[in-house]
Amino acid sequence: MIRRIDLRGRLATGEVLDYRALVPRAPVDVEAALDAVRPICADVRHRGVAALKELTSRFDGVDVDDLRVPESVLHAALDGLDTDVRAALDESIVRARRVHADQRRTDVTTTVVPGGTVTERWVPVQRVGLYAPGGLAVYPSSVVMNVVPAQEAGVEEIAVASPPQQGPDGLPHPTILAACALLGVTEVYAVGGAQAIAMFAYGAGDDAGTGCAPVDMVTGPGNVYVAAAKRLLKGVIGIDAEAGPTEIAILADAAADPRHVAADLISQAEHDTLAASVLVTDDGALADAVEAELDVQVAATKHVDRVATALGGDQSGIVLVDDLEQGLAVVDAYAAEHLEIHTRDAADVASRVRNAGAVFVGPWSPVSLGDYAAGSNHVLPTGASARHTSGLSVQSFLRGIHVVEYDEAALRDVAAHVETLADAEDLPAHGAAVRARFTAGGVQTGGSAGTTTGDTS
Repeated sequence: MIRRIDLRGRLATGEVLDYRALVPRAPVDVEAALDAVRPICADVRHRGVAALKELTSRFDGVDVDDLRVPESVLHAALDGLDTDVRAALDESIVRARRVHADQRRTDVTTTVVPGGTVTERWVPVQRVGLYAPGGLAVYPSSVVMNVVPAQEAGVEEIAVASPPQQGPDGLPHPTILAACALLGVTEVYAVGGAQAIAMFAYGAGDDAGTGCAPVDMVTGPGNVYVAAAKRLLKGVIGIDAEAGPTEIAILADAAADPRHVAADLISQAEHDTLAASVLVTDDGALADAVEAELDVQVAATKHVDRVATALGGDQSGIVLVDDLEQGLAVVDAYAAEHLEIHTRDAADVASRVRNAGAVFVGPWSPVSLGDYAAGSNHVLPTGASARHTSGLSVQSFLRGIHVVEYDEAALRDVAAHVETLADAEDLPAHGAAVRARFTAGGVQTGGSAGTTTGDTS
């Protein structure tokens, strides 16, 4: 069901191993998808609401009269929500708020010299568009994970878009709507795919003067067309990341429970046929036991075909290594969205990981916990981008602005250095802008501020 990649003994022969290439990922061609989304985004830009309605009918099979979901519908969805689901969402929100509240930044003022300060102000993005996907599964948890950090950052305006579901109402899934109501989000649109990202980027009004105003930033996961639209429109809007298929890597040794490992590999595989499930271990007996568990557990899972396809794909596998040192090198090169550590001294091993979207330590911290109720964020970097990108957080919605304030004496003290560097870069007007503050009609006044200009005879 799942292939093996055996790296044992290869380093001893002097072979140079490229771990990034040896543990491949699902083939996702965002660049190719650009050709499909470019005309969609252009259509939304030029025709607004009319284009969105036509595209929704074409791609979702739903005819909508009003793209914006009425507030009354949001409240009705919340009133009709299963009590257990509501309690679970409530707990997820409470825990997420607890973690994200601690991520808030405070302004810091540095006195560089007497009379000269630089203050870093942390200012939230004013308006954001949050995307909640709705394909093989429905993700109210993604609403929580996007909305909570934006709210904790102090974002003033939050709009959510989610694909309409086929049916008499043509609305996003009611659990998505209920989650929005629970979080106090009242601006929700029944729009999905690349057209939703274009709506957020360009805005979409109609003759009545209603519609979605442009946003400053878009976050949230989606399919390859959503990722392509984000790539295309980056610059018009800020984005969090281009989300690819979900992935889990598990670093395990002989101390791991094969039932837990197999169950966690399956939990990610049920997302999508392109989902990646990778076990890295130095214990061949554990690998055998995990394979045996996969045979049993996959047969009993609901989405057996989807899971089996994902586990059998090139993006999934069991990687056998000489020891945990090599295992750490492999998982750091792989830079998984989710990384579980099932080893002796798991906390110590986890502390040595450099590259991962999120790390789950020990047998009682499965990825599923992080998906819903750990308090951490589950919008995480995929496709090895964890080497340079973080998961969604309060910081994602904040901008650091430097505020510079020098008095006359502080500027005079450094003026000569500014002029020298300006001349070195052949930008004399830069130096002149400083010099003008200490001259009157070309005559330098008081003290020394570098070279003077004009006739002083």
